[in-house]
Amino acid sequence: MTDVAAAIAPAVPQAAHGAIDRLMARGAAFLGTRYAIMGGAMSWVSERNLVAALSNAGAFGVIACGAMEPPRLAEEIAATQGLTTQPFGVNLITMHPRLEGLVQVCLEARVGHIVFAGGIPPGAAIKAAKEGGAKVVCFAPALALAKKLVRSGADALVIEGSEAGGHIGPVSLNVLAQEILPHVRDVPVFVAGGIGRGEAILSYLEMGAAGAQIGTRFVCATESIAHPNFKRAFIRGAARDALPTIQLDERFPVIPVRALQNAGTKRFLDHQAAVLARFRAGEVTKEAGQLDIEHFWAGALRRAVIDGDVEQGSLMAGQSVGMVTREQPVAEIIAELIDQASAALAARSVPAAFG
Repeated sequence: MTDVAAAIAPAVPQAAHGAIDRLMARGAAFLGTRYAIMGGAMSWVSERNLVAALSNAGAFGVIACGAMEPPRLAEEIAATQGLTTQPFGVNLITMHPRLEGLVQVCLEARVGHIVFAGGIPPGAAIKAAKEGGAKVVCFAPALALAKKLVRSGADALVIEGSEAGGHIGPVSLNVLAQEILPHVRDVPVFVAGGIGRGEAILSYLEMGAAGAQIGTRFVCATESIAHPNFKRAFIRGAARDALPTIQLDERFPVIPVRALQNAGTKRFLDHQAAVLARFRAGEVTKEAGQLDIEHFWAGALRRAVIDGDVEQGSLMAGQSVGMVTREQPVAEIIAELIDQASAALAARSVPAAFG
């Protein structure tokens, strides 16, 4: 918060908060929540405790299904429903081999929103979700795809910039917002990637966004089950520490994953180099080498989040990690975000004497 914003925050909270409510109205109505803030679906982090805490605080929690099988997802949904009566959603990876079964689990549990991530969802999955009464949210990495997804039945979109943690695309949210927001008005569009303060939320709302999806900022919530070592790594981290994985040779493509650098990321470079040397020596086929590289990070996120191995595990984090400075309750984080947005909006009408 700027000095001006901090000075006026106590003076005009109601009017400013009301203005933020109006800007968030479309997104909040779509989610059925007090605030148009979605929790980012982070594997091993976005489980029942954090999801319920987000929903109970007026935001919208989202379970990260990840590699869960249908029975395990059903268990997680039921456990979350035991902790909150407020709306929450489930994020499903489109490449999951049991996608159809996962959609049915969500529908049987009366989950109101299904978020499809990790690729273009099959038309059959969108159709099944909508016919079962759920609202469908899809990720759109470009304007053409955004329009296609809306035509295919998406009820809302998320545009996620390369500032986000985990698997990322090549384009920043700053550019995606300019490319997509002015041209997609039929459905609510939520912005994601590198958002850590309320002022940023305000700027995108004024550009036409319906709300924001935030992940990294909630990793160190009191309610998050992430290991204390994992949380300490985030609190110590800076934006420049959260970098995408490096690919050494285009013949062996590496999916970009943004994470805090550690011994594991350095060892991954050495591993790629070793595989390349073996390939050049004719000791391994291209296919076997690619598989070897892809398997390097197997189980690495769980080792970091759950076991606390922050040296060899994967520390997936967005560039907003530098704005995570301490462990806080979810409700306090959300209140800060809303207060920052409200104070920034109110500061515009402050006389020059405050300057």
